[in-house]
Amino acid sequence: MLKYDLNQIAQQYACVERSAGTLSCGMTVSDLATLTDAWGDLPAPRRSRLSALADYVRRRLDAGHPARVVAICTHNSRRSHFAQLMLALAADHYGVTGVETYSGGTEATALYPAATEALRRFGFSVEAVAGPAANPEYRVGWGGRGAVCRVFSKHYAAPPNPTRDFAALLVCDAADAGCPVVAGAALRVALPFADPKVSDGTAAQAAAYDARLREIGREMFYAMALVAGVG
Repeated sequence: MLKYDLNQIAQQYACVERSAGTLSCGMTVSDLATLTDAWGDLPAPRRSRLSALADYVRRRLDAGHPARVVAICTHNSRRSHFAQLMLALAADHYGVTGVETYSGGTEATALYPAATEALRRFGFSVEAVAGPAANPEYRVGWGGRGAVCRVFSKHYAAPPNPTRDFAALLVCDAADAGCPVVAGAALRVALPFADPKVSDGTAAQAAAYDARLREIGREMFYAMALVAGVG
């Protein structure tokens, strides 16, 4: 029987912030401004939930432990990947080291092509590197400093995701309703976003995916700004 070092696998596949300083992604200054301004417009309930996430991350880091966050939606095909990558990007931007981000679904499907296109338009590099055609694995990078995530669709409890000592971030209503308890999670935060899937195949598709990516990004940047003490 083959034996796997799950910690090693997790380090390989998690989005791990590796170097501090202001991020230089493929985005422009105006792009970044859409993620870091108008936080005062966030509804109080969402600010409270993001503050709870930030508090958890800060406590873990202050204790000398990695802060692991698993973004969860139904199919792990759109919003949960957006949250995983934007949270990693935000940690990188604010120089918050020790944050590991993951994503998963209540079932596995595949990262949807329109989602990869939105990531590329934003400035991420996205390359299919392995896996079956029905659920390829992608290497997603940014900033030219070795910051990279390897992502594919999976159940939220499947490797390489952590199974204990993590924060569960539920980014859709269906996952929130279907997972009243996330086994192993030290914190459960419900933060649903509208599904861009409703625009699939329409003229509004690209704009809808871009808007959802930026909306999720703005809230992930808010959380990491709180951790960094600048929010």
